[in-house]
Amino acid sequence: MDTKVLYVAAVVVAAVSGGYYYYSGKEQKLAADAAQSMTYSAENIHLTQTNEDGQLYVKATVDRLEQDMQKQTANLDNLNASMYQNGEVNSTFAAKKAHSYNDNEKVVLSEQVSASKILTQGKMQLDTTELTLYPQSRDIETDKMVIVQSPQAEFVSQGLKANLNEGQYEFFNIRGTYEP
Repeated sequence: MDTKVLYVAAVVVAAVSGGYYYYSGKEQKLAADAAQSMTYSAENIHLTQTNEDGQLYVKATVDRLEQDMQKQTANLDNLNASMYQNGEVNSTFAAKKAHSYNDNEKVVLSEQVSASKILTQGKMQLDTTELTLYPQSRDIETDKMVIVQSPQAEFVSQGLKANLNEGQYEFFNIRGTYEP
C-alpha cells in the first residue's frame, strides 16, 4: 500500500476524532453552562458544617429548599439552625421562611423568627418578624420590633444590631424591666 494513502487516512481519522472530541467537549460545556441556570429543590434537609479548623460550626434542618445556582440565592421553609463555638451551641435561629443571597453571605429570616444566644448567666431569647444575618461576620440586625427575654431583663426594642462574636448588642427605643 502506498504511504501517501496511509498518511491521508491517518489525517482523516485524526481530523474526525479531533472534531468529535472538540465538539463533544463543547457540548458538555454547553450542558454545564445550562445546568448553572437551573433551580434545584430538596426536602427534609439536615446540614452539618465545620469551620476551617474542622470544628463544628453549624447544624441545621430545613423542611424545603429551593436554590438558584446562577443567582446564588436560596429560599428555605422552616429553618432551625444552631451555631457552635468551641464545640458547644453558641446561638440558635428558627424561622418559617429564610432567604439567602450571594451564596449565603446574607440571610434574611422572616415569619416567627426566634434567635437565642447562650450567655454565662443563661439564655437570651429574641423574637421578631424579620432578622438579617451575616454568617461570616456573625452580625445580626433588624429594624422590626424585637421582644427580648433574658435572665436579667424582659423588654421590647424597635430594632437591633449585634455581633455574636463580641457579644455587643445595640437596641433602639427600649421599653421593659431590668433586674441586675
